[in-house]
Amino acid sequence: MAAPGASDKIRVGFIGLGGQGTGRLNEFLKHPDVEAVAVCDVDQKHVERAAGIVEKARGVKPEIFHDYRKLLERKDIDAVMVGTPDHWHALPTVQACQAGKDVFVEKPLCYSIGEGRAMANAAQKHSRVTQMGNHIHNDLPNYRRVVEMVQSGKLGKINRVYCAMASGEKSLGKPADTAPPPELDYDFWQGPAPKRPYNPNRSHFTYRYFWDYSSGYFIDFWCHYADVAYWALDLKAPKNVSAAGGRWLVDDNAETPDTLEVLYEYPELVLSWTLHPKGRPGYEHMGSCVIFEGTEATLVTNYNRNEIWAKGKLAPDFPRPEPSIPNSPGHIREFLDAVKSRKPTTCNIDYGYRLTKGGLLGVIAFRTGERIYWDDQKEKIIGKSKGHDLVSRKYRKPWKLS
Repeated sequence: MAAPGASDKIRVGFIGLGGQGTGRLNEFLKHPDVEAVAVCDVDQKHVERAAGIVEKARGVKPEIFHDYRKLLERKDIDAVMVGTPDHWHALPTVQACQAGKDVFVEKPLCYSIGEGRAMANAAQKHSRVTQMGNHIHNDLPNYRRVVEMVQSGKLGKINRVYCAMASGEKSLGKPADTAPPPELDYDFWQGPAPKRPYNPNRSHFTYRYFWDYSSGYFIDFWCHYADVAYWALDLKAPKNVSAAGGRWLVDDNAETPDTLEVLYEYPELVLSWTLHPKGRPGYEHMGSCVIFEGTEATLVTNYNRNEIWAKGKLAPDFPRPEPSIPNSPGHIREFLDAVKSRKPTTCNIDYGYRLTKGGLLGVIAFRTGERIYWDDQKEKIIGKSKGHDLVSRKYRKPWKLS
């Protein structure tokens, strides 16, 4: 299939149309060169809502699918958007690459490290353009200014980075297991994950608080906050990771922690992650933030603004470099342009995998209660560990990742 030309329409299929997927659908439809030709979801209400959005925006109703594999059989589709729950990111992405389609997939890139490696391999093998959806990386200029400042050397040598997520979780309650709603194909929704009784909290938005499908607030926001550290410092994989925490602040049937401390050792620096309602002590005014501690000054940033502290005081006049990193047209526009030009995006699957892998190693450390020592060349845990079984998940039959 030839890539669309600069003025050509891009025919996109949309897989996974819950809240996040529908939001992405609306963003794609803002671009006149997008033809939304197909929508897919295992929830009938979701897919009908999505089809209605497309018809209202474009005047043409897209083809409706409940099985993404049937959507991928359409030869005229150039690219897909994968907006499914985390445990469903890998299969559609790998199979879309195999079908010759470019892929925009939501963050976090993957449920497991093994899945991320398979996704990166598939994109490379089939020469696909990819983008991990991460609007903070692309859409907001502040992170670019932070990267410039860190890389300028003006902060001195950085040997400590703090990431703080002010979580503010609320109780999900403890609803009883029940029959799934008739519009939802719950067995398909579970997919490669273990088969469980249906519970209202285990599906749709709150799926992320259950280990079968995701890793909670931590992995969700790791991809936003650790992103700027990975970008600015060109971080690769950590040498070792340890973690402690629990679900202590709320009383419900969810599983992932609402309080968490994760400590990473990288070559020449330590990075720590705090998940707590107040964020990082001493920097509560910044809310969720990232702190680069250098020998000359400290930079604190959230999504939209950053500040520099020197000699224990706020230093608004601290010298800054001239802006040098071009602003992005946005993560969706950047992806669409790359589909036409065949140039890599700035948050492609290779980068998304490297970033997400770091978060997933923290998840393994927390779930095992062990310090995890990691050999990144072999992509294996060093020594005896309960974590070996968490690097790749065993898929429920008949699903296979190949």
